[in-house]
Amino acid sequence: MASQFGTSVQVNIFGQSHSDAIGVCIEGLPAGFYVDQQTLTSFMARRAPGQSAWSTPRKEADAVHFVSGLNPQGYTCGAPLCAVINNTNTHSADYDELTRIPRPGHADFPAQQKWLGFQDVAGGGHFSGRLTAPLCIAGGIAIQMLESMDITIAAHLCEIAGIADDNFAAYVNNSSFQQKLRDQMNALHDGRSFPVLNQDISVRMQEAITQARHDHDSVGGIVECVATGLPAGIGGPLFDGIESAIARIVFGIGGVKGLEFGRGFEASRMRGSKHNDGYRMHQDAIIPTTNSAGGNLGGLTTGAPLLFRMAIKPTSSIGLEQDSVDMQKKTNATLAVKGRHDPCIAPRAVPVAEAIMGIALLDQLVSYPSQHTFDAVVKSVTAQQI
Repeated sequence: MASQFGTSVQVNIFGQSHSDAIGVCIEGLPAGFYVDQQTLTSFMARRAPGQSAWSTPRKEADAVHFVSGLNPQGYTCGAPLCAVINNTNTHSADYDELTRIPRPGHADFPAQQKWLGFQDVAGGGHFSGRLTAPLCIAGGIAIQMLESMDITIAAHLCEIAGIADDNFAAYVNNSSFQQKLRDQMNALHDGRSFPVLNQDISVRMQEAITQARHDHDSVGGIVECVATGLPAGIGGPLFDGIESAIARIVFGIGGVKGLEFGRGFEASRMRGSKHNDGYRMHQDAIIPTTNSAGGNLGGLTTGAPLLFRMAIKPTSSIGLEQDSVDMQKKTNATLAVKGRHDPCIAPRAVPVAEAIMGIALLDQLVSYPSQHTFDAVVKSVTAQQI
């Protein structure tokens, strides 16, 4: 079971939704970086369940316990970093019926075919969105490291139930649009409980989620994520590119059904003269004047904002009766899913998108030709904090 990704920085996710604990092991982190655990706790809280009316009632503190990888002062020490989160609020009995009757939209049926009933069904087992919590541990640490290099990441709900938020101002690469993008990212970092840019849209989105819950149904959404401050040339051609690195992690999230960079599918309806990003000199630097490519070409960053969007399907576990089968009796059956589930998982996927961006970029930057720049930043930050 492939639960590991990354090249220079390797991340291994372990645990199941209702196992005693879930966690992550990270190898390759540079030594000498101070991990601000309070900042990490705040980041984890954005993904944690039971925080609002639009998420699952399952409440988990998602408190991170570091097993290894940090010295007594809280600095990375060069050893593999291992962190765990205890599962404390599980209702496994809600899932007993699923050993026979698979949930439509879930991995229950194909998992049964692969592991012949030995898979952990409770809470979705290893397929559960609960495993995005240890992913956010790794991502939260990566984001802190990137911020020390003046690389900033933010994400928001681009759309829910067909209701669209404003987009990031990332398609024009001039000073006024750069300032607007900074303002948008700063607003999201101010801790708003529902991560949208347009607060008027927030009300409509939440009403759509509430209606879906009332109807025992669910809705999906789109999350838009951007990173700024990147130099040009990060990544690689073919299968080692920055897009490939992000896509590998993104599609490890079961609820994701689509991914696009920059103009994405819209590019297929444009002419090359409109889609191509021209270049100009700016203060002795070469910059793209527009950013239809979403900050990457040929798998390499261009220096413009790196932008992706991921499509989140409607939550598969719903209270409405659906067609299924009884796998033991070999008969048709119906199923109304019990348990505690999000009527829309997209809001809690926003910090997950940021974590994905952070891990993918850190992995690429550690092996970047100018690695000495990263080492210098670590030493500088360490000197300031001693």
